Amino acid sequence: MSPEAPAPPLMVAPFKLDTLHEPAPAVPPGPPEHGRRSKATKGHRRRPHGRLRAFFLVLLLLVVAAGAFVAVRLSKPVPAPAATPVLARTVHVPTGAVTLPWPTTGQAAIAVPAIGIDVASGPEQPVPAASLTKLMTAYVILHDHPLALHEPGPTVTVSQADVNDYEFDTVNDDSNAQVALNEQLTEEQLLSGLLVHSADNYADLVARWDAGSIPAFAAKMNADASRLGMTQSHFADASGVDPGSSSTASDILKVAVPDMANPVFASMVQMSSVTLPVAGTLSTYTPLLGLQGVIGVKSGFTVAAGGCDVLAVVRTVHGKPTLILAAVTGQQGPVVLAQAGLHGLALVDAVAPLIGSTTVLPGNQVVAHVSEGGTSVNARPVSSASVLTWPGVTATRVFWPARHIVDQPPRGTQAGTVVVSVGTQHVAVAVRTERDIPSQNLLHRIF
Repeated sequence: MSPEAPAPPLMVAPFKLDTLHEPAPAVPPGPPEHGRRSKATKGHRRRPHGRLRAFFLVLLLLVVAAGAFVAVRLSKPVPAPAATPVLARTVHVPTGAVTLPWPTTGQAAIAVPAIGIDVASGPEQPVPAASLTKLMTAYVILHDHPLALHEPGPTVTVSQADVNDYEFDTVNDDSNAQVALNEQLTEEQLLSGLLVHSADNYADLVARWDAGSIPAFAAKMNADASRLGMTQSHFADASGVDPGSSSTASDILKVAVPDMANPVFASMVQMSSVTLPVAGTLSTYTPLLGLQGVIGVKSGFTVAAGGCDVLAVVRTVHGKPTLILAAVTGQQGPVVLAQAGLHGLALVDAVAPLIGSTTVLPGNQVVAHVSEGGTSVNARPVSSASVLTWPGVTATRVFWPARHIVDQPPRGTQAGTVVVSVGTQHVAVAVRTERDIPSQNLLHRIF
């Protein structure tokens, strides 16, 4: 057997240490498994799209909100033009010393209804009022039974009690007017008789006709006196014969002022005489009637009261006819009525020059602002306003806006009226815009 041939030597590739660090051969990427994307890949892909959606959502909401805001603003009605007053409500006239020729005896007072003032001679005490009482009697009758000018009014039948009253007055030498049983007298005749001729029996007659009795009528007189602010007056009868009917000079003017504001009363006290059915024609007792502008009103005398007179005079003051009233009581002497009247006339003559005229609303004063759509313009009076004044009085100014002001009012649109008041004076002045108010644009309506 032949010997075996030797085996070929084993060939081993040389070993290199750095072969351990060779990268593994790249494996071509295959399609990703469904649902197996890593969180990192998922977040990396979605973040930009989420931000865009949020941005557009916010933008859409802002656009919708802005549109709604604009729609609401434009749908709201445009406010009408409005006028707002800017003037002070009062104007004060400076005070000043006033010196008047007061009588040295008795009491006296003056009143100027146009200015709303009354001034007394000094501290007053109630004194018998005599026939000045009839100023209150007439006030109550005309309040309870109003008359139109020259209207006769209801008819009153003279009773036996009225005849007895006349006879009593005749015996006592009281002023009276003759009456007869069943005589018919109108309210106008009765008032004329008691005011012009100061007939005491006529005063009693109308008191019984109105209230049923003289005490009941006196209660009405006192109630009305209280309402008029006559705090120092008390009436015990309708004629003033009773000394219990008392008042003061300034108190009696508080009823004389509304009396003279009544056309019926004012027309009666200007009469120098009155003609009555039975009594005939009777003259006035008012001493200075018809002289130096005197237009009434009433005089009175009793031993307890002395000579008394309330007179009304019209004087032209600063171009305006002005009523001035003066009351004088408690005069003594042989011609007490004339003396009381002359004292009253002297007071009137002294008062007239002291009455001032004050501009209480300058024509260039801004009275109101007229606003529309955020634009405001001034409104001024078309003219100035002046009123009669007395030292220390206060004038009031009230702005009354127009009930309707047109949209976009042009220059000269009436915005309202200012009414200035002092006493019985009331002056109304129109107020107009000084320039146009332009129309409201879209931006004004929205913002």
